[in-house]
Amino acid sequence: QDGEFSPSAPFRLPVMSAILRASRAVVTRAAARQVVGRHFASPAAVKLGKIVAQEAQHEKEQYQQAPIIAEFTKGSPWKFEHTAGEVNLSLSQTLEDKTKVVVEWQLSSPTDMPEEDEEGGPSVPFTITVTKPSGPSAVFYCSTERGESHRYVIGNVSCYASDEEANNQAAYTGPEFEDLDDKLQESFDEYLAELGLEEKMCDFIDATASDKEQREYARWLANLQKFAL
Repeated sequence: QDGEFSPSAPFRLPVMSAILRASRAVVTRAAARQVVGRHFASPAAVKLGKIVAQEAQHEKEQYQQAPIIAEFTKGSPWKFEHTAGEVNLSLSQTLEDKTKVVVEWQLSSPTDMPEEDEEGGPSVPFTITVTKPSGPSAVFYCSTERGESHRYVIGNVSCYASDEEANNQAAYTGPEFEDLDDKLQESFDEYLAELGLEEKMCDFIDATASDKEQREYARWLANLQKFAL
């Protein structure tokens, strides 16, 4: 009736207007997400993708694994370990008396070699950790070389009474190897030879250090290709 207050009439239009505004907002946000999700490749990105693809194909065609890698691991008592995406490599075995021997090194590229030996070949640093079942251990810090008399050199030898001492950052790491008595040096060389450190293992270390770098570079290129898409 005229003049009487109707509670539904004044509020119907504002409520419908709010619903429409909310719907438009949802549609606008969805459209924005679609626009953001689209891939717009710039000329520089396209160029990058093409060059990376060419480099990846070149690496694939040029890659050849050194025969020593398969030769050494076939029928070897050593367990060879490395993980894709990481720089570390290792050989390990447990002797009959439960002594554990671990040889560790990292990938090496021509640009980060610490030095070259007399014949111009790469020198790869590596460690040999020997741990007795009762706890004492020794760590030999070495590098490969291509000298006539030796295939490797020892920098120094650390000895520890326990795992706790070995993990102590302040622990004494031992004297320079060349400062030791000649007879003691010879004894260490004989001991490492008995453990299996000889020319073939050094060849394997050199080959896998280089091979790992090539593999990781190829993997990096593959990741870069995905990024450049």
